[in-house]
Amino acid sequence: MTRVKKRWAWCGAALACVLAAPGVAVAATTIRGPLNMTTIRGPLNMTTIRGPLNLTTISGPLNILLVGIDPRDDHTAPLADSIIVAHVPADRSAAYLISIPRDLVVTIPAFPKSGSPAQRTKINAAMALGSRIGERKYNPEQGYELLSRTIGGVTGIKRFDAGAVLNFGGFTELVEAIGGISVAVDQNVVSEHRKPDGSSRDRLPQCPGHDNCHRPYVGAQKTYPRSDKPVHFTGWEALDYVRQRYGLPHSDYDRQRHQRQFVTALAKKLKRKVVTDPGRLVRLTGALGTSLTFVGNNHGIADWAQTLAVLRIRQMTGLGLPGSALFEGGIYKGEKLPGTVGPFFAAVDQDRIGPFLTAHPGVVSVDH
Repeated sequence: MTRVKKRWAWCGAALACVLAAPGVAVAATTIRGPLNMTTIRGPLNMTTIRGPLNLTTISGPLNILLVGIDPRDDHTAPLADSIIVAHVPADRSAAYLISIPRDLVVTIPAFPKSGSPAQRTKINAAMALGSRIGERKYNPEQGYELLSRTIGGVTGIKRFDAGAVLNFGGFTELVEAIGGISVAVDQNVVSEHRKPDGSSRDRLPQCPGHDNCHRPYVGAQKTYPRSDKPVHFTGWEALDYVRQRYGLPHSDYDRQRHQRQFVTALAKKLKRKVVTDPGRLVRLTGALGTSLTFVGNNHGIADWAQTLAVLRIRQMTGLGLPGSALFEGGIYKGEKLPGTVGPFFAAVDQDRIGPFLTAHPGVVSVDH
């Protein structure tokens, strides 16, 4: 493998360590606005890279925001279906994946770019509220900006050093492009959306359109039996599995854990496959197409690869927040977090998650 190819392979592999929820980004150079967003627009042509790469190492602890969205078409506001904060300590000794409950009730600040006023609602709406650029026109890149501000207000994280947004189709294509993924199944999961053959389940006659009913599906269901041994998932199975919450003892909190498990497994496989097969990097970028938006904050993808190449990928730890149902006037509004998470968020901001977990076991849940 040539020096240039090695560097670009590490670019994909290193970013996979923290961007596996949305995927791995090595691509075009389209810059959009002050956030320096790079949108994937086809495969990287390695023959255009000549001479040494001018890389800049990014120092200090890192907070990276990973967002999975579910836009059903170009005219539907995207909701943040999956929100994960990846924290990488300054010494690059580990990575912590922290799920933010998508139904967490928060105050979303006013956002003049989209004309959205301040409002109190579920946090996943921040992506939709911020992304509006016209009548029935939405831009996830702009929505990311409002979502990141909102999460910063909740967690106290002053800024995100980088971020990525990936839609469901891109997630499926990513898993397919690497030949599937193997993950242990920690509990029985039954699909709300898919039949055993992967086709969509039938809908009740009175529920012909999306969101007309709470649970509109009927008929046979795809199942994922509990297994201590890793189970191989295809692209559609992986997406289907990480979307499920109905029937699980802890509903969305179980789903969040499954998402973190898949992020970790994806990161490990992407790093291994990209490093050993640089040609696969080209195929990955082609598969993702315009599904992925990477936010580098004045640093290019190569800079991030250089910074994260030393990350110990085996030391990735998933963390779940202890949310609970919020009722007002007897009506369920969403989720809330206890005051005990305040010191945890302070530990994130001060880059001392490891010591905090040791000194305060049980404040957040730790994936095993």
